[in-house]
Amino acid sequence: MLRLNLVLLLAVLLSAVALVQVRYDSRRLYVEIEKAQAEARKLEVDHEKLQAAKRAQATPLRVEKLAKEQLQMRQASPAITQYVGQGAAARAEAAR
Repeated sequence: MLRLNLVLLLAVLLSAVALVQVRYDSRRLYVEIEKAQAEARKLEVDHEKLQAAKRAQATPLRVEKLAKEQLQMRQASPAITQYVGQGAAARAEAAR
């Protein structure tokens, strides 16, 4: 009888220790999930900010301004446009 009581006591103690361990792991994993979700929210906000900045950088007015200032480009007009047909392209290739 005493031996049975000791075995049952040991079983109860082991299950109590296992329960504490499982609850500890559960809390630790819950904290990790919360941190990961917070990081995901932060990354989502950063992504939205970067998308807005990208849209602001690619406005037609800004692109045209950079093309004029940095690349010394100018608007195409009929006065400076050269039209090339198939025959002219072949002659230009043959002249090389």
